[in-house]
Amino acid sequence: MDEEIRKAGDYTIIHSLHIGDREVVLGENQENQDGQKFMCAFCTSNWLFARYDDVLTSDDYPEIVTVYGQRIAEQAEKTRVDLSKPKFQGIPNAPLTEKDCTPISYNDDLNGKIIVIKPDVLRREYRMATQQIKLCTGGFGASPNSRGSACCCVDLYSGKESRFERVDVLGTLEQEQLPEWAKLGLVEYRQKQQKSKEQGAR
Repeated sequence: MDEEIRKAGDYTIIHSLHIGDREVVLGENQENQDGQKFMCAFCTSNWLFARYDDVLTSDDYPEIVTVYGQRIAEQAEKTRVDLSKPKFQGIPNAPLTEKDCTPISYNDDLNGKIIVIKPDVLRREYRMATQQIKLCTGGFGASPNSRGSACCCVDLYSGKESRFERVDVLGTLEQEQLPEWAKLGLVEYRQKQQKSKEQGAR
C-alpha cells in the first residue's frame, strides 16, 4: 500500500523528522507560480490537526535543505536540554518494564488509575520513566470491555495532557509504588482539580 501523501498547503512533504515537541518538514511544489518550489517549516500536530509555523520558502533546493538540517539540529538540542532536567534533579529515569508494574486485562477499569505506557510506543527520545507514568483521566478506552480505545492521560512529571490507545498501556502502578517525583505530580494535579472545582462552585 502506498504511503499517504502529506500536504502543507500546496506543498507536498518530501522529508520530515519529528523530535521533541515539534516536527521539522521539507516540502516541494514544482507548480508554484512564484518559483518558490521548496519550503521548510515546523509542524505541531495532534490526533485532530496539524499546524505549520515559521514557514520559509525558496527556489534553491540546497539552500532549503541547509535550513532543514539547521532546524533539526536546533530542535534536537532543545529536546536534549529539556530531557536532561530529570538527571540534573537526581531523578532515576530508566525505562519501566513489565516487571515494574501490574499487567492489565480487558476487564480492568483504568479511569483514575496510574498507568505506565509501553516504552516502544514512545518516540526514541521519550523512552524513559518520566515520560511513561501517567494518570488516566478518562476516554472510552479506559472503561472495561469498551468498543473505544482512546485513553486520556495527564503526565505526572510535566502535567501535560496526552492521549494513548489502551493497547499502549504496559500496566498500572499503585500510589505507594510511585517514585517521589510522580507522587508530587499526582498531589499537584489533584490540588489543581480541587481548586478548579471550588472556583466553579462559586
